[in-house]
Amino acid sequence: MEDDDGGHEAPTRRDYVKYGGALLGGGLLAGCVGGDNGSTTPTDSTTASETETDTPTNTTTADESYTVGMAPMGTVEFESPPERIFTRLTHLAGMAFALGRGDDVNAMHAPDYYDALWNQFTPRLDGVTLDWTGLYSSWEPSKEKLYELDSDVHLADPASVFALQGWSMTDLEEIRNNVSPWFGNQFSDTHAEPPSEWADRYEYYGLWEMFEKVAQVFQEEDRYRALAEVRSNLLNTIASNLPPESERPTAVMIGASDLSSIYAYRLDDPGFLTAHTRPLEPNSAFSPTVASGDTVDTEALLEANPKVILALGGMHPGTDIGAIRNGLRDDEVTKQIDAVENDRIYAQGARYQGPILNLFQLEMTAKQLYPEQFGDWPTYAEGPYPEIPEGEQLFDRQRVANIVSGAF
Repeated sequence: MEDDDGGHEAPTRRDYVKYGGALLGGGLLAGCVGGDNGSTTPTDSTTASETETDTPTNTTTADESYTVGMAPMGTVEFESPPERIFTRLTHLAGMAFALGRGDDVNAMHAPDYYDALWNQFTPRLDGVTLDWTGLYSSWEPSKEKLYELDSDVHLADPASVFALQGWSMTDLEEIRNNVSPWFGNQFSDTHAEPPSEWADRYEYYGLWEMFEKVAQVFQEEDRYRALAEVRSNLLNTIASNLPPESERPTAVMIGASDLSSIYAYRLDDPGFLTAHTRPLEPNSAFSPTVASGDTVDTEALLEANPKVILALGGMHPGTDIGAIRNGLRDDEVTKQIDAVENDRIYAQGARYQGPILNLFQLEMTAKQLYPEQFGDWPTYAEGPYPEIPEGEQLFDRQRVANIVSGAF
């Protein structure tokens, strides 16, 4: 919506019909019907109960518009399920994909990178395809580009966009009013502090709690519940077969394409970035003084001496996991590490995962950490997610493919 001199028009009645309650009130949060920040205070639990709620958080009015509540936006009104979908981070793009809307995404962070990574998993889902190549790379979105994309929803956390240089509360409100609502939550990734302007309205959600709310935005609650059942069964399988704590190997996750700068990631941090490791209750080899994102040297990695090394991003087709293994074996320091000596260096996918990657990564990591309980993980060198014999699969691929495709 641009006028002739390049400025932006005030919203019209047509805009209200198109974008629903996003145009109510003044101020970014004042436009949220009822001023609610969601339903009950959410938790980041990894138990099956996270996926089960008795009280829906969306409501439908007589004119068939409906509202969905999530912090930090509050309650957002939609006139109809969005069609054109802007995303910024891949946990939300992955939610659209899980709901059968992956090809309606028009923007995301590093689209070509994540298209290649996600498509390491889609070959194991019969009939499911995905193409994110060439989309707008939205890590630092411009306001003008958001007008151009004319999305029906911005699956992005307005607090995280506000934290970017060049974005103000007025800018966020302008996009919400003139284009479409914001709906996202980023700082649940590690339970990090949001900008102070947003602190009193912020809450943290688990990956699947957030997925439930996104499903409500698209009126796809049945699809969410079907996938949540798959996850619940998978978590029950994991919980009932975990070895005693004393028998679990110490483990680390690292980014180590260059041994001169090894990025360390804890496996038990709060937040949805560990949604595929925390349920497995691993023993961290790093001391509590090492925080996720810290860099460590080879001596520190040897001091931790993990039994298992998980190589973040090792499944991406642009990453040579073989070279990473060889680099660790050839280095005079790291070759002494137990995980290196015993060939327990495993490829991982992504931490900003949506629901479908979460299912695969729960299965993958369970096998990598506890092969005696969950079956061996095949030695991975390249290509898509390995074929797992049907009797050793921890979740039903065909069921998931049917849900994503809408044939369930």
